[in-house]
Amino acid sequence: MPRKPKFSKDDPDSPSRLPSREDVLAFIASQPGRVGKREIARHFGLHGADKQALKALLRDAVDEGLVTKGRGKVAKHGALPPVLVVDIVSRDADGDLVASPSEWDEEEQGAAPDILIALPRRPRPGDPVPGLGDRALVRIADGGSAGDDPRPVARVMKILDRGRSRTIGVFRAVPGHGGRLIPIDKKNVGRELIIPDEASGEAKDGDLVAVDIVRTSRFGPPVAKVRERLGNLKSEKAISLIALEVHGIPHVFRADTLAEAERAEPVSLGKREDWRKLPLVTIDPADAKDHDDAVHAEPDPSPDNPGGFILTIAIADVAAYVRPGTALDREAAIRGNSVYFPDRVVPMLPERISNDLCSLKAREDRPAMACRVVIRADGRRKSHSFHRILMRSEAKLAYQQAQGAIDGHTDEITEGIVEPILKPLWEAYAALKRARDDREPLDLDLPERKILLKPDGMVDRVVVPRRLDAHRLIEEMMILANVCAAETLEKHRTPCMYRIHDAPSMEKLLTLKEFLKTMDIALPKAALLRPTNFNQILARAKGTDSTELVSQVVLRSQSQAEYSPENIGHFGLNLRRYAHFTSPIRRYADLIVHRGLIRALGLGNDGLPDGQAASLAEIAAEISAAERRAMAAERETIDRLIAAHLADRVGDIFGARISGMTRSGLFVKLDDTGADGFVPASTIGGDYFRYEEGLQALVGTRTGETYRLGDTVTVKLVEAAPVAGALRFELMSDGRAGVARQGREGQIRRSRRDDGFSDGRRARPGDRPSKPPWKKKGRKK
Repeated sequence: MPRKPKFSKDDPDSPSRLPSREDVLAFIASQPGRVGKREIARHFGLHGADKQALKALLRDAVDEGLVTKGRGKVAKHGALPPVLVVDIVSRDADGDLVASPSEWDEEEQGAAPDILIALPRRPRPGDPVPGLGDRALVRIADGGSAGDDPRPVARVMKILDRGRSRTIGVFRAVPGHGGRLIPIDKKNVGRELIIPDEASGEAKDGDLVAVDIVRTSRFGPPVAKVRERLGNLKSEKAISLIALEVHGIPHVFRADTLAEAERAEPVSLGKREDWRKLPLVTIDPADAKDHDDAVHAEPDPSPDNPGGFILTIAIADVAAYVRPGTALDREAAIRGNSVYFPDRVVPMLPERISNDLCSLKAREDRPAMACRVVIRADGRRKSHSFHRILMRSEAKLAYQQAQGAIDGHTDEITEGIVEPILKPLWEAYAALKRARDDREPLDLDLPERKILLKPDGMVDRVVVPRRLDAHRLIEEMMILANVCAAETLEKHRTPCMYRIHDAPSMEKLLTLKEFLKTMDIALPKAALLRPTNFNQILARAKGTDSTELVSQVVLRSQSQAEYSPENIGHFGLNLRRYAHFTSPIRRYADLIVHRGLIRALGLGNDGLPDGQAASLAEIAAEISAAERRAMAAERETIDRLIAAHLADRVGDIFGARISGMTRSGLFVKLDDTGADGFVPASTIGGDYFRYEEGLQALVGTRTGETYRLGDTVTVKLVEAAPVAGALRFELMSDGRAGVARQGREGQIRRSRRDDGFSDGRRARPGDRPSKPPWKKKGRKK
């Protein structure tokens, strides 16, 4: 701990009250997690104008990359949060367990640190005992490291997932000798398993199989036994199953969880408010199987609120069925959220709960938590309240169906509800939109592609559904209810699981600034950027060929949203407080918020339990990790499906746009499917190309030929690897004419490994230019 300087706020003749930069950086490094300006000022005894000087010092340190800033606090570059999820990956020379963060942004935070796992000398019964391959929730020990060992030390709080001996892969037959298993998990690429003939079951060459590892040794590959034949790789069901296995997503409910769900009985009126005569409606995707929100709007009759509306947002009362500490609750906490694939949904809760008892079905009694909001004509809130009710949905509508009715194309369901129900909703949305426009949240309206499947489960085509006012209406009403939930919990001093979104980091802003320079767009120099600054950038690019590209680059510059019991606001939505309340069927965070409201407002005995506030930081880390896991699984499944869809089109020509680049080559996005692919630098023309980061371009050393981010190109598909979800292309069109430059500085390596196919993995846009895309996390040079 650095020595605390002695300054006196009453001594104006003190030579300098501000400590040196080295002292400030030493103090920041000595603190676990992040530290705020207030704590630094208190430690050094700074007051008045000295705090402004400290602020400037910290700003310079952030600009130079010496510290990172987030949530209004700073930390040593690459510092770990106090609580995080890790994977236990190895043992060191002393036999101690070593872990690595499960989620780590090397581009922003530098190389992922090795974390030493501290084990108690005398474990008590029930203490978690970690092992190799486990995923665990840990707390970084005070003081950071142990003795002379610079590695941070962590203590295990909970084992999230045990290292599994079961794995899946592609079976390759060896006549007369059984076969070998080619693992699907990218972490195990190149590590084949032996499957003896008597252990191969009914597996055939090319089948996707699940195996159990039955024997390992120091010499030679492990021996495995086929446990289950999952099908052929061309089946989309097998492809989505790959993602479940690779990411360890639980998709089979425990027997006690299912039994508890089956025993559940419908909730009666009891002490609830009876709102069954209020004509609420659900508006969801046409293929939705569960319906957890219903809405209603009517003009406010109060003369004090001319042009205002009374809005009702009713959300399925999952807390009535999933009580704290039960089997349903424990498994929901582990799953964290539902996971959505083109062919299947892996629900957080059993179908008896999610698709039946808690689904707000039309003309059936259902328990709900209702948020009633009074808004003014300008869309701003006048008041709000929460109620525990029994409701009955008037109608189940799809987005296109509701929009069609408003546009004059009614059907037998919507014909009688346009005037009394739908039109007031659209009028209320017009008011909410005015408030949204005044608030100016980040306006990223990126096209969302959807995969349509054939009856046999294979990809039919990829479409971009039109975004309707019906979508925006529901979105704005859900945001409104989420804000009301957070404010109510804060008002009642009840713990809240906030949905937080930090401002972009300085590193990402500098990258964005360099990119925008190439398009003659300037990033404002304001000390504190707001969403409106990014909206101005998006507006400059709107209507040009680069609209989608600029939106993608702005999106990449943003921080990732997460859950936390500590509120820092939501940058993207431009909101001071925000919580997820509206989807408790598919998100555990929302269930916690429901329980908090029940406790705060005295709405029952099934609210947030005593003492759970202390564990909310752990829960937030777990469900944030589960959300990132689900996103990765969904994205990789789409990549694999599209790669399988294009596997028969090797040699075909496609229109594309350059969506990213590294020293090793170009990333392209196909115009028709939105599929991402890679063009190795070694295949580009007959020149040596160098990567110029400032221009976001590859430039030929001899010819000056240039390929820039956002350029339209023509490419030929030369390889498709469905198992890895990878596509490799060859450029068929020339780059921009340029001026030749001498020298080989920044020259691209021409190794064939640079294409990311040598070990089955694929480079992705956003990879650090200094690190080739095939490199595994933690691999030593």
